[in-house]
Amino acid sequence: MDLVGIRIELPSNVPILLLQEREGGRYLPIWIGPNEATAIALAQQGVEPQRPMTHDLLKLVVDALAAEVVRVDVTELSGGTFFANLIMVHEGNEVVISARPSDAVAIAARTGSPIFADRGLLDEAGVEIEEDGEEDEIERFREFLEDITPEDFGHTTDS
Repeated sequence: MDLVGIRIELPSNVPILLLQEREGGRYLPIWIGPNEATAIALAQQGVEPQRPMTHDLLKLVVDALAAEVVRVDVTELSGGTFFANLIMVHEGNEVVISARPSDAVAIAARTGSPIFADRGLLDEAGVEIEEDGEEDEIERFREFLEDITPEDFGHTTDS
């Protein structure tokens, strides 16, 4: 998946984490909190705060322990809640840590780690947008975001 970025759902002003299928036209919208949205946006923009924020601190801890974040897997949607795993390697062992997708993606954005989504999850919650041209695609997606609510996905949040 490619991290498209953070979008704001209007009129509620709720942030949406937007992932795009790398080999296809589906998007995975995940409603998230404002703090996580800020953390992801700052990482995407390459902004380094004077003092580490929570996700920066976790990256520093992972580095200090000589571990590596190798990927993020967005695994399922259950009861309106998305689930993800943060996959790390430490001393040659794979470590799987359950995480909110927003936190896992915020860390992936800081470490350059790839993001994956389960194919079944994409079939269930993915939104397909045909490609007629980038500007048309962006306009159709904006129209989609104007009309969609969290309830359309069973109130899909990751918290």
